[in-house]
Amino acid sequence: METRNSNWWKESVVYQIYPRSFQDSDGDGQGDLRGIINRLDYLSTLGIDVIWLCPVYDSPNDDNGYDIRDYYRIQEEFGTMDDMLELISAAAERGIRLIMDLVANHTSDEHAWFVESRSAGDSPKRDWYIWKPGHDGQEPTNWESNFGGSAWEYDPVTGEYYLHCFSRKQPDLNWENPEVRENIYSMMEWWIDHGIAGFRIDAITFIKKNQQFPQLESEDGHRYVPLAAASLNQPGILDFLQEMKQQVLAPRNIMTVAESPGVPIEQIHEFVDEQHGVFNMIFQFDHVDLDNKPSAKGVYHPWKLTEFKHALTKWQAETADGGWMALFMENHDHVRSVSKYGHDGEYREVSAKMLAVYYFLMRGTPFIYQGQEIGMTNHYKESISGYRDIESLSFHSRQRELGKPEAEIMDYLALRSRDQGRTPMQWNSGYAAGFTTGEPWIGLNPDYPSVNVEHSLAAQNSILHFYRSLIELRRTHKALIYGDFQEIYTESEQVGGYTRTYQGECWTILCNFTEQRVALTEPLAGEIIVSNTDGHEAGGLKPYEAVISRTAADAE
Repeated sequence: METRNSNWWKESVVYQIYPRSFQDSDGDGQGDLRGIINRLDYLSTLGIDVIWLCPVYDSPNDDNGYDIRDYYRIQEEFGTMDDMLELISAAAERGIRLIMDLVANHTSDEHAWFVESRSAGDSPKRDWYIWKPGHDGQEPTNWESNFGGSAWEYDPVTGEYYLHCFSRKQPDLNWENPEVRENIYSMMEWWIDHGIAGFRIDAITFIKKNQQFPQLESEDGHRYVPLAAASLNQPGILDFLQEMKQQVLAPRNIMTVAESPGVPIEQIHEFVDEQHGVFNMIFQFDHVDLDNKPSAKGVYHPWKLTEFKHALTKWQAETADGGWMALFMENHDHVRSVSKYGHDGEYREVSAKMLAVYYFLMRGTPFIYQGQEIGMTNHYKESISGYRDIESLSFHSRQRELGKPEAEIMDYLALRSRDQGRTPMQWNSGYAAGFTTGEPWIGLNPDYPSVNVEHSLAAQNSILHFYRSLIELRRTHKALIYGDFQEIYTESEQVGGYTRTYQGECWTILCNFTEQRVALTEPLAGEIIVSNTDGHEAGGLKPYEAVISRTAADAE
């Protein structure tokens, strides 16, 4: 196997920044672009190659920036366009590229396009959004928004309803209209011309709607039915995406990673095949949503290790020939991985390192979310007043209306709320963890005096330094990028493992996901390259131990 299909984005490690929570430079309690610039040396020392910057576009912040008011302006609280251009340039000086979020399914209801669209039934931009008359005095359909409640919002100016798959302040663009598509493509090209290296593409599988706009069948008698059946990965979506690829993506050799819920594994090649697919890679969410079943909202579902492993490795197998995956354990929409998959108490450090090994060396491009590299954890909030996320607030309101006890709701949010991953970055043990000199926009995790960057840099065996070593290991050994993937210990509920083979080398990765020592069914072959404990003991794995070994590949 040669590296004929090599590319810079395959060999990169990406660091995701949620700007509001990363670093504040002006004391207003919210992170900003100048704060990111001030931390670029830290990111360079970590060894990352790409920054994924969550939205900093002008926005009313109904959904923390994913409701865009102007694609060509920077949100005032984050800084200016000059700051943005300086960030791109300063990162490039350190060998770091920057990709931005592309939010193309919807805009803010304050975007100039929508303001004009809703101004009159015969507005020139009326068809830029999805408008429908009511039906028998009710909404056009019984579709339920992803954030709860009807997906339709009545507008008294024209007496019609507009569609919103997410918040009512996020009206969906009408991708059937070629003018809409051309304006999105022009905006993408504008940002590429200003120096960004690509896009993380938000909620892209929602852009195509069933044009029959059918009523959906309710299995539980509820008034509204989740809209996925009519607006998620619908037939015809690839026509739009291939057009985007031909007009914008293919000519530029940029990096694209798509948030693409609803794409079944059998269809993955239509999205990421290197010859005919649309994107470089996608995020799949099977492993992070094991505990969430849409059919029973608000109910936490326990999961088994075999389910977790299969949720990751099945995509490895399916993309082995000509595909590529984005590897991640947490992001701004999910909780902290060490709290979910590891042990955020006694074994926090060793289990965080174990999780890093397990996902980081699979076949794909690894993504690190801010704070993951120091083992930031979830924090139980006693009151809903501690939450800021619109999805969490809407969930709380609906569950209270249904009569669910407050304690049960808070327990669920502690396990699933997006705000668990949005607490401020913990830089030091000083005021507000060094994040701001003002009042943080959201409460800090109280463990920041002991879990922070300053302590991690000073401690030789910290999670932070372990991530640095993994980044360097992957960069140095092509087998850990391009090697074939083969899962081992498939049926074990204690051990996760796999091999990477490439040009005469075989690397073995073994991880203990439990608090007990686990015996190995066969001796670990080869030289031990990495262990996250004081020393590997032959024949077994200590609690949450991860071990990486290398040997010559067996002759075929």
